[in-house]
Amino acid sequence: MIFSSRACKLLHVKLVQYWCLSFHNICWIHFVGSERNMSKLTLDGVDVMGERLAQEVLEVIERKRNLRKISFVAHSVGGLVARYAIGKLYRPPKIENGEESSADTSSENSRGTMAGLEAINFITVATPHLGSRGNKQVPFLFGVTAFEKAANFVIHLIFRRTGRHLFLNDNDEGRPPLLRRMVEDEDENYFMSALCAFKRRVAYSNACYDHIVGWRTSSIRRNSELPKWEDSLDEKYPHIVHHEHCKACDAEQLDISSMEDDGSDKIEGLPF
Repeated sequence: MIFSSRACKLLHVKLVQYWCLSFHNICWIHFVGSERNMSKLTLDGVDVMGERLAQEVLEVIERKRNLRKISFVAHSVGGLVARYAIGKLYRPPKIENGEESSADTSSENSRGTMAGLEAINFITVATPHLGSRGNKQVPFLFGVTAFEKAANFVIHLIFRRTGRHLFLNDNDEGRPPLLRRMVEDEDENYFMSALCAFKRRVAYSNACYDHIVGWRTSSIRRNSELPKWEDSLDEKYPHIVHHEHCKACDAEQLDISSMEDDGSDKIEGLPF
């Protein structure tokens, strides 16, 4: 689990402990809360934090030789860090002659792994997948253009390199911003192939009362695609205003190759 603050970590730890107790007679779970990106270390940039997290995961795997499966649960910027880390941890599937194959195959065993472990769940909660730059991406700026432009110029003074990544202002060696590069595989960083390796990918988004991460960036939607609350209330779970399956789920377990072909499970692009 990856968190953006210690308070969020304590809350999520309690929730997971409760979940583990509820299912203790069904499965054995090893829970690890990441501690490599605490306090001021969260200002070092998404890539640096992702490298730390990937190394931390490898160390846990080395210590716990009986692990077979892995899931990630991440909050806020931790979701971006986790996405970067799995891009480093991803191991492509291998064909019979031992050569690496692409992740575009449909077999259950051809998804690839996370450092040799089967990838199960990848869950983000209030993560700014599209960054924080743009109209109403940061709710407490009230959508005022002057405030948003000012934030774009001073964010690095407050959040340093991480702020540059969130506002797409980084320009490492003339390359596109990191969040743009993370929507596809890049060299040895298998960002999208790693996501496709997970059996389930879930993005939870706060529809209201989140003043830091906007609904649009955390749900990966355009303004016109955001659902209307009054049309999507759930009587059983009233706090959930909208629940949406990807197109593959609606088509009843389409294989992973189908999801990649129609692009339904990919981020369409950052500049919304």
